[in-house]
Amino acid sequence: MDILKICILISSLSFFTYSAYYFISPKMKNEFKRFDLEKFGLFVIVTQFIGALGLIIGLAFQELLIISSLGLAIQMFAGVLVRIKMKDNIWVSLPAFFYMLLNTYIFLASIN
Repeated sequence: MDILKICILISSLSFFTYSAYYFISPKMKNEFKRFDLEKFGLFVIVTQFIGALGLIIGLAFQELLIISSLGLAIQMFAGVLVRIKMKDNIWVSLPAFFYMLLNTYIFLASIN
């Protein structure tokens, strides 16, 4: 298995888990409240689930991989900006930054 496929699997499985966690844990919903983005929580989670699904299906359809990885990278960039605005420390912000870089890599590798 090559590095791109490993990255796709890591990202998609992480976003599937994150999506499920939103419905299981009140902590996730409280984070959206803290960010004053409560009304967008379900939208964000659904689009992240769709993005994760797009990454998996994108293994067979490159166009879907490109769109999904770009969408997730943009969402994670927005997540980093929200964390900066909230003055969260680097350790709390690191996951959003990591997934932004990971999906940017997937995007760039998939357009070549």
